[in-house]
Amino acid sequence: MYLLGYDIGSSSVKAALIDANSGECLASTFYPKEEMHIDAPKIGWAEQDPELWWKNLQRAHSTVMQKAAVDPKLIKAIGISYQMHGLVLVDKDHQVIRPSIIWCDSRAAPIGDKAFNDLGAERCLSASLNSPGNFTASKLRWVKENEPELFDRIEHFLLPGDYIALRLTGKANTTISGLSEGIFWDFKKNGLADFLLDHYGIPASMVPDIVPTFGIQSILSDKAASLLGLQAGTPVTYRAGDQPNNAFSLNVLNPGEVAATAGTSGVVYSVSDQINYDPLSRVNTFAHVNHGDQTRLGILLCVNGCGILNAWMRKNTGNLSYDSMNELAGEVPVGSDGLTVLPFGNGVERILQNQNIDAQFLGLNFNRHQQGHLIRAAQEGIAFSFFYGMEIMQEMGVNLSLIRAAKANLFLSPIFRETLAAVSGSAIQLYNTDGAIGAARGAGLGVGHYASAKEAFDNLHIVGETAPDTLNVNAVKDAYQRWKKALLKQID
Repeated sequence: MYLLGYDIGSSSVKAALIDANSGECLASTFYPKEEMHIDAPKIGWAEQDPELWWKNLQRAHSTVMQKAAVDPKLIKAIGISYQMHGLVLVDKDHQVIRPSIIWCDSRAAPIGDKAFNDLGAERCLSASLNSPGNFTASKLRWVKENEPELFDRIEHFLLPGDYIALRLTGKANTTISGLSEGIFWDFKKNGLADFLLDHYGIPASMVPDIVPTFGIQSILSDKAASLLGLQAGTPVTYRAGDQPNNAFSLNVLNPGEVAATAGTSGVVYSVSDQINYDPLSRVNTFAHVNHGDQTRLGILLCVNGCGILNAWMRKNTGNLSYDSMNELAGEVPVGSDGLTVLPFGNGVERILQNQNIDAQFLGLNFNRHQQGHLIRAAQEGIAFSFFYGMEIMQEMGVNLSLIRAAKANLFLSPIFRETLAAVSGSAIQLYNTDGAIGAARGAGLGVGHYASAKEAFDNLHIVGETAPDTLNVNAVKDAYQRWKKALLKQID
């Protein structure tokens, strides 16, 4: 018996096939090999064509099936992970109306801020646990205000993972976890956030059917089965946004457990059993994948300018390999000889209360700083931005003594890991998993192959660990204070 997982990112689409009994990943890949295109028609905008996700899924899927060489009839369930906070609009024929407004698009931030003021902080935070901010509901309101002729054609709004499920099954549906990440869920009444829908003029009929995060959500259609070479009727049994899914992939399901990721954006994600929120909505609280009879909420810190800065550095410092970049950075002392990088160049930042201050290099000296300084200062700046947000989480009572992360993306960099561990005092454990593998495991739990999450993660093992005292802790903390002082000058 096998389980199939897809992870729909903004950079690439991943696919993985695992043996349900052993948990072994038989094949995995991603497509495209270069970062997926993001359109920016205006400054602060970010859009992608959902058809691009679907085509790249097919390519990744085809490669995985060729590598694994298994009987498609033995694939028993499909799971989906997806980039959060995107908006996909479909008409009555399930055709996409406009390009998806994705997670790093900033255009709706003023709309969310106005709604927060008009409705009142207490009402928004006590019900939704967040400001409407730049989330999916505010993006939908932007469409209503600026593209009314398109708004009138909408049958359903979908999140990116909902759209992929629609292409797989022909059914439009979503989850409570997904609705909460779009600020469509009211935790006080445990139902749709009618107060926000009414305020934004969004008919409740646009909300697709709600299905459980784990369980038979819908089944593979004849059309999709033929296209993918799978068995029609194969159930889709798990769906979650990339950050809740990343936490699930690392077996972070219980109060006090913490996961992190450092892809295009960077995230620290802690599970809580308490209704809790940041009064300034700088970090956000959503329903975790196992929220239901028991309260399980994910407190999420997001830094938009994370791996995208490291990728930008690679392109603009000679297109070196990431290993070569890390070697050069390792030759530079802690603190990068006074060079400071603020990594906020990928849209508005929630931890900065939806301000967009752009990325900045400060203290650059032409006679002193070289390529390695630029690379190290960028990675230190990303780690420091993580910790700046982690300080907010600590104010909410989150214990950050241990962080679990996949051995991937920026966590492959010793400089990044050691800097983050030293400045935060948190040990970092690395695991050999990813979003697509996690989605496949989720599918196994959703179809009932695994009796419990414990059984699903029996073969998940630590493959690396970084202690908080790996680097000169005092030097790292001094560099952080310099970095923080520079940041506060920009946002005061």
